[in-house]
Amino acid sequence: MVLKLFEKLEIGDFLLFLSTILTIYVVQYYYKYFTRVNPLPGPFPFPFVGNLPQYYLWFNGENKKFYEYIYKKYGDICEVQFNERAIVLSRTEYIEKLLTPSTKNSHVVRFPDNEGLEELGIEGKGILLNQDLKSWKYNRQFFSQAILSPKFTNEAIDWTNKLFNELEGYWNKLFLKEEIIKENKNKLDFAAWLHHYTNDMIIKILTGERSYSMAAYFDTLSDEKSDHPLAIVDDSVKLVQALRKHLLGFIMFVNVSSFLRHYVPFFKNKADDLLQNVRFINNRLDEIIKRRRQTIENTPLNEPLTNDMLTSLITANTSRDVNHTKTVGGEALNRPMTDTEIRGIIFDGFLGGTDTTANTISFVTYYLAHNQDVKKKLIEEIDRIFQGDKTRPITENDFQKLKYCEAIVKEVSRVLTIAPVFTRYINKPDEIAGYKWPAGTMFRINADAIHYNKDYWEDPDKFNPDRWMAEGFESKKLSFLMFGGGLRLCPGRKLAMIELVCLIALLYRKYEIDLVDMNAPLKVINGGVTACGELLTKIKHRK
Repeated sequence: MVLKLFEKLEIGDFLLFLSTILTIYVVQYYYKYFTRVNPLPGPFPFPFVGNLPQYYLWFNGENKKFYEYIYKKYGDICEVQFNERAIVLSRTEYIEKLLTPSTKNSHVVRFPDNEGLEELGIEGKGILLNQDLKSWKYNRQFFSQAILSPKFTNEAIDWTNKLFNELEGYWNKLFLKEEIIKENKNKLDFAAWLHHYTNDMIIKILTGERSYSMAAYFDTLSDEKSDHPLAIVDDSVKLVQALRKHLLGFIMFVNVSSFLRHYVPFFKNKADDLLQNVRFINNRLDEIIKRRRQTIENTPLNEPLTNDMLTSLITANTSRDVNHTKTVGGEALNRPMTDTEIRGIIFDGFLGGTDTTANTISFVTYYLAHNQDVKKKLIEEIDRIFQGDKTRPITENDFQKLKYCEAIVKEVSRVLTIAPVFTRYINKPDEIAGYKWPAGTMFRINADAIHYNKDYWEDPDKFNPDRWMAEGFESKKLSFLMFGGGLRLCPGRKLAMIELVCLIALLYRKYEIDLVDMNAPLKVINGGVTACGELLTKIKHRK
């Protein structure tokens, strides 16, 4: 019946029909916009796409620059429109309810049920983007058990040393020979090397398997190849590249509507590529989990297993688990984890532990080069602890003593936040930032703006690690969001600090690291996270 009516339409009638439908949609869109609850200032949205034109055309999809702009233009509380309306909060008193660490806090969801994350296959899985609170608590319990164990800490420090030795081996061949330094050829992309190092590090401590990202990078720079088989090297590089692509691209599935992702070529091509990419990652992780299960089954009960995250997750709530039954909210967790649950946690571990660490160390190197007084204090602390020994492995005891090094990490993370904006979603009505909001309201917390607010920080524009060393100093409540906040505080923060502090100490106790061009701007890529695109440095042994 309906098809017969369309068959009788002339082309002019058909265009009139379409324009009528379009007009009705636009009128309805702007009616909802102008009658919305608690109207706030913000960039003017457009039908179908919201603020995507400003986000992509003005700022090339760079989160950090976009939110810097709207904070300066619209103030401490404003709104943006992507796939849905979101309220942007830039003061600590506005976010206190959202980031209360109490288990009674109901505002722990990062996103509503999201068809984009569902399409990617990560909705309700893992920890980072899991909105199913029961599943999230279950997964976080096992993740925390693994990562907080002393054996895991020792394993992390041990592999920090081992992989640093491997890194040094490559640098010795490429950059540290006397004739290379004399010819001024000791230049390297520090950010690239650190990305490869942290890739190998996180894959090893999460899965117990080796990755050869550093070896692959060395092979591209040297006529002399690494000692590892080419097929194994290439295979590990594919996984690392896929994980990095996912980290930088997944935010599109949150911000861009299903219609645009499926039917508009610009977005569809990006979405299809990311979907293919995540299928590859899932297949690879399934293979790794299957191999480890087989290894565990073939290991007698009286023999020890490896101290990696994957082994801990597979053996959780089995006869090999010393804490056989756990509870969450009084409910017994008396079953082992499924492969899908394990894959989600390992996936999140990759995403949270690779680029974030490498980028932070790259930014530390940049700021140390531009603040020689800070660099001098760092080296003095390192020399005092290691007493001139530049080769012995670093230990947990050393880590505990490296307080100024830790202060530098915190200050760099304040002035150049890896995750400049993060989200919370309320599923019941509440009063936040002085306004009453209905259930289903999305909030975006502008960590960058808070980190530079004069109400919370003395001389916020100044890079000053010494602020963290002042007796009795403690950052004001919720004013330092390096690891987020509330119940969703990063569960891997201990591991991150261990790796960051230990690696910085290993680097600066032995090497002089300077920028090739002190006047060159820092190359930053802003997707879902703030990444260091390139950092050209010169390196040589300290005298």
